[in-house]
Amino acid sequence: MSRLRVMEMIDKPFLGGGQAIVMALARNLDRDRFEISVCARGGGPLEEEVRKDGLSFVPAPFGGKYSFGLTGKIAAILRREMPDIVHTHGGIAGLYGRMAAHKAGVSKVVHTIHGIHYLHYRNILLRAVYADLERYCSKFTDAVVFVSEADLETGRRLRLAKPAKLRLIRNGIDCSGLGTEDFARRAAELRGVLPQGSPLIGTVARLHRQKGVVFLLRAAGAMLAGHPEGRVIVVGGGELENDLIREIRALGLERRFLLLGERADAREILACLDIFVLPSLWEGLPLVLIEAAALGRPIVATSVDGSREIIVDGETGLLVPAGDPAALAAAVNRFLDDSALAARLGEAARASVPPRFTLDVMIAVHSELYLSLAGRNRADALRAPEN
Repeated sequence: MSRLRVMEMIDKPFLGGGQAIVMALARNLDRDRFEISVCARGGGPLEEEVRKDGLSFVPAPFGGKYSFGLTGKIAAILRREMPDIVHTHGGIAGLYGRMAAHKAGVSKVVHTIHGIHYLHYRNILLRAVYADLERYCSKFTDAVVFVSEADLETGRRLRLAKPAKLRLIRNGIDCSGLGTEDFARRAAELRGVLPQGSPLIGTVARLHRQKGVVFLLRAAGAMLAGHPEGRVIVVGGGELENDLIREIRALGLERRFLLLGERADAREILACLDIFVLPSLWEGLPLVLIEAAALGRPIVATSVDGSREIIVDGETGLLVPAGDPAALAAAVNRFLDDSALAARLGEAARASVPPRFTLDVMIAVHSELYLSLAGRNRADALRAPEN
C-alpha cells in the first residue's frame, strides 16, 4: 500500500512549542507508512531543522498580517504538492491552510489548537470573531485536536466544532537524551559560561504577553533580596524584548536579570537552573514544563489550564496565581529557604510527569488518526508498503 502524503503546516519559522510538535511528528512518524512534508514561512530555524533531517520543506508566504490573497496562494501550493492529509497547527495556519485545503480539494484536514489564545485577547469583539472563524473553518475540518483536557472542554462548551470531530492528543516529548552522560557533560560545561552567581533562577519562554515574563521580572527584586549573588535568566526572544529591557533598566536589574535570547541549547540551560519558573497567563500544554520536570528541576508555575494538568501543587511543584509577582516571589523563596522541599518536589516531578506525556504515545495516536481518516485500519498499518 502506498504511503500517505501528510503535510504538517504552521505559519511562523521559529522554534516554539507548536513548531516542536510539528518537528516531532515529521521526525518520528513511520516513514514506511507516511511521506511527511513541513509547510511554513521559509528562511528560519524551522526550515533549517527540517532540511537537516532530510525532510521535505515547502515554503509558504505566511506573513505577519492578514491577507485575502493568501488562501489562493496556499491552495496553489497544495494543488502542486497533492497531500492526502493537511494538518494545520495554530491560528494563522489553521485559518488560511484549512480554507486553502478546502479550495484545493484536499481529501482530509486535521487542525491542532495549541492553546485557545484568542480567548485571552483584551478585545471582546475579537474573541467573538475568532471563535466564529473557528466554527466556520471546522465545517471543512475532519478532526480538531486539543492538547489539553481543559481546552477540549472549552471547545465543547463553545461548540467550536461538532462533537464527533473533537480529539484530545496531549503533547509528548522524548526524555531519553536528558539522562545521558553526554548531556550532563554539555550542561556542566555550559554552567561554567553562564552568568555566574547562585542561585540561578530562570525560564524558557517567548517574550510574548502570554508567557508573563514581565511578572517574573517584577518578582525578581523580592526573590533575590536575600541572595546578592543570585541571577534570573530568560531564554527566548520575541516582540516584548525592548519593553523588558527598559523595565530591567528602570528597576536597576541589568546585572541580575538577563535576557539570553533564543538558544539552541535551551535544554542544557534548563539543566543548569536551580529553580525553573513558568509565569504564563495562559497555556495549552507547555512542553517546557514537561522538560523541566524530566530534568528534576524544582518548578514554580502559574495555576493556569494546561500547567495544572502537568504539575500538582505541593507534590510535583508549586502553583501560584497568574499575574501575581508577590506570589511568584514567595513560592521561589520557599524553595530557596527549604532545599529539602526543592529536592523532594523536583524528584517527584522527574518520577511522575514524563511517563504521562511521552513522545511514543503522541506519535501513535496521531498515526492512528491519520490512518483512520484515510480509511486505513491497523491491519493496513502493519502491512509492508508497496515499492
